Amino acid sequence: MGQVSVGCSAAGVARVRFGPPAGGHSAGPDPDPDGLPAQARRQLGEYFSGHRHDFDLPLDWSATSGAQRHVLEVLAGWVGYGQTTSYGALAGRAGLVADGDAVPARAVGKIMGSNPIPVIVPCHRVLASDGLGGYSGGAGLEVKRWLLILEGSLPPTLDWQPAAALPLRGVRGVVPPGQQETTA
Repeated sequence: MGQVSVGCSAAGVARVRFGPPAGGHSAGPDPDPDGLPAQARRQLGEYFSGHRHDFDLPLDWSATSGAQRHVLEVLAGWVGYGQTTSYGALAGRAGLVADGDAVPARAVGKIMGSNPIPVIVPCHRVLASDGLGGYSGGAGLEVKRWLLILEGSLPPTLDWQPAAALPLRGVRGVVPPGQQETTA
């Protein structure tokens, strides 16, 4: 999986990013070991090592709006650990319709691809009707497949290994004003 960076604002977790923090800057330990960045790092580490099924973190939805925000909120509240849904079913659950009764599954696919808080808002649990669909995080479909295997939604491949407890380092990068980014 590699590094996972987390951007936090006063309102909550605003970004999860595969790779180092934006700008690649790093710093020493968090000044507040009980603050939101440390909590997010700890919970992501627990999730990736198979010890956490639900996140208990406030979310900052300010990078989303309209249908995007609504669909992501429905996803976060509806599809739990180890479960999956289709793009079309999520569109229907969110009440999205286009041109009469047609459900815009492709629009939901685009929303999943623009999810600013992947893993915590589990866009990896949304599948195409004929397979995995896409995934824009990390190494793409291989990350999606790994997350689904971790959660038990897919059978493991012969070479699959669960993550050992991730080292939790205090690394921060350049983020928008009012946000703090760290990695797990």
